[in-house]
Amino acid sequence: MSLKKTKTEFDKILVSGITADAVIDLCGCVSSLDSSLVVLPGFCDVHVHFREPGFSYKETILSGSRSAARGGYTSVCTMPNLKPVPDSKENLKLQLDIIKRDAVIDVFPYAAITKGQFGIDLADLEELTDAVAFSDDGRGVQDEQMMREAMLKAKSLGKMIVAHCEVNELLKGGYIHDGEYAKANGHDGICSESEYKMIERDIRLAKETGCPYHVCHISAKESVELIRQAKKEGVDITCETAPHYLVLSDKDLKEDGRFKMNPPLRDESDRLALIEGIKDGTIDMIATDHAPHSAEEKSKGLKLSAFGIVGLETAFPVIYTHLVKTGIITLERAVQLLCDNPRKRFDLPQKNSFSVWDLNQSFKVDPDEFLTKGRATPFTDDILFGKNLVTVFNGKTVYKT
Repeated sequence: MSLKKTKTEFDKILVSGITADAVIDLCGCVSSLDSSLVVLPGFCDVHVHFREPGFSYKETILSGSRSAARGGYTSVCTMPNLKPVPDSKENLKLQLDIIKRDAVIDVFPYAAITKGQFGIDLADLEELTDAVAFSDDGRGVQDEQMMREAMLKAKSLGKMIVAHCEVNELLKGGYIHDGEYAKANGHDGICSESEYKMIERDIRLAKETGCPYHVCHISAKESVELIRQAKKEGVDITCETAPHYLVLSDKDLKEDGRFKMNPPLRDESDRLALIEGIKDGTIDMIATDHAPHSAEEKSKGLKLSAFGIVGLETAFPVIYTHLVKTGIITLERAVQLLCDNPRKRFDLPQKNSFSVWDLNQSFKVDPDEFLTKGRATPFTDDILFGKNLVTVFNGKTVYKT
């Protein structure tokens, strides 16, 4: 699963089965002759926002995929919060054409569950089978019958439903969709119950319909327990959480838009429950929910800034520093969460892709050095371990330090 070597042995790397163009010269890339290097398979993130078409000032397929490559990712799945929403064959093709033209790694788009992501009319899912799965991410499907119909149709098409779980009626102080501003108390008004109550409903529907079901960015201890029990009952369910929920809690909040995301950072007891979830297999994978915004949109504090932070370029260093180096999980388990499990669940190819990391090299997180257009991260100025030296995708170098 991983291969450690010294710097001397890694001056040149040739991966069996890849053409000579994949020979990587690492001279000068490492901090010292005795650095411990590790080769890891290309990571896979099933939850990112690349914002194109419609919001290119926040991110593009090109900038997002370059950012992913820097973070060691060679496959990502892009959410449908776009303009136009990929709720028809024509709209999905707009995105697919940009991906074909600009992406430096594999980019697999989601299609919307409902037309315009409004939760009123089911999208013509039969036209959207080129998508990796169906999701209305950013909005929970509020109507139970609508979700039931979506699950039945998705199952008949051999597709998965991927859900942002949030009950609008349980939110306090108002809420506006991703890309716009929250009303008063929009951040701290997103209670845990709004998440786990919808998960509870959808588990029942998944059991009823037999549809494969995946839960986005779980953040609450109740969510972990519901999914743990559902798996014991044989429900076809998987879930993800994000690095920031595993490392931070509400005690780390600052009055700064870079700490505003949805779901929000929760109690320390929730964080510890998530840790147990990744250790015992209840949580299947780690996804970043990479959600870039402009500097202006993130400059209005916790109350009025847009929801979302960036995460592709810091995900592995955060996980390695806070979970692997501390002995909470092994490096092999981290690779399962970041690569093996998401690829298996979403049936995504590896394509002779890997990254080379210097695990001994530390760095200070400086958003001005990011390749993404977004700069908002709660890890600004943190000291992290693990520097990516090179990422190879399908036999081609797509990032080199």
